[in-house]
Amino acid sequence: MHLNSCQEAVNAFATPGQQFSVEPVTGGLINHSYKITDQQTGQSFLLQQINQQVFPAPEKIQENYLLLQQYIREQQIPFFIPELILFPGNQSLYTDGQQQSWRVFSFLEKTRMISCTENSQQAADVAETFARLTAAFNKMDCRKLHITIPGFHHVRNRYTQFSAALEKANPERAATSAELIKGLINRERYARLFDRITDSSDFPFRVMHHDAKISNVLFDDSTGKVVCPVDFDTVMPGYFFSDLGDMIRSMAGSADENSIAYENLVIRPEIYESIISGYTRGMNEFLTRAEHNNL
Repeated sequence: MHLNSCQEAVNAFATPGQQFSVEPVTGGLINHSYKITDQQTGQSFLLQQINQQVFPAPEKIQENYLLLQQYIREQQIPFFIPELILFPGNQSLYTDGQQQSWRVFSFLEKTRMISCTENSQQAADVAETFARLTAAFNKMDCRKLHITIPGFHHVRNRYTQFSAALEKANPERAATSAELIKGLINRERYARLFDRITDSSDFPFRVMHHDAKISNVLFDDSTGKVVCPVDFDTVMPGYFFSDLGDMIRSMAGSADENSIAYENLVIRPEIYESIISGYTRGMNEFLTRAEHNNL
């Protein structure tokens, strides 16, 4: 079904006489992606089907991206994000016969995705890149952005959900999970910290990526340098700890974030420190004193 729908979207994107080859792009966990290449010019684009189970309002995602893209151009900010390419009629989305939504980006040749952080330099570069993303939009009114996943990084709500689930838990299951439950209860202080941060004017609302991990950064094939961040579907207003915490969660471990080999998982201090230093370098003077004190 995906390939059939993909061809429908390709046909909607093509102008008369254009013929495209289609090649699936693997590695993404949420959306279906394809590299489509104009057979005459050789120019390639990234065609994506937006997962509407995760993002039921794809038009909001597109409006956010267009807003970011426009801001970069108008303010002449030296920060690169892939160009969103419009369908005929200046439409940022195409809806196929199955009511699935499609979009097109410029395709960045000779780049690669990395799933697991290999060294400290990579960690620092990725952290600085996500920090520079937030810094680039420091003067933008982030409240203009749509909330694409309500409560996504709302620590208090998550802890409230955990407490409610605990009250209704199956006794046998609760018993087998006793150690984990105890650990989470002992970490309730993080929900209180979240409350203090979000109630304080010392922690500004910012443009945050909210899915900051190494697999959402493209690297140059030949140099290994960061090219740009990608996957902006979760970009929305938030607080500095979201991206920083997400990078520590997904990058500081010794295995890919999807690994379930817990007995082999260790936290790498050198990667952790590189994330902190890279993020601090990227945000530089934009961090408030309170944010610096809470790193």
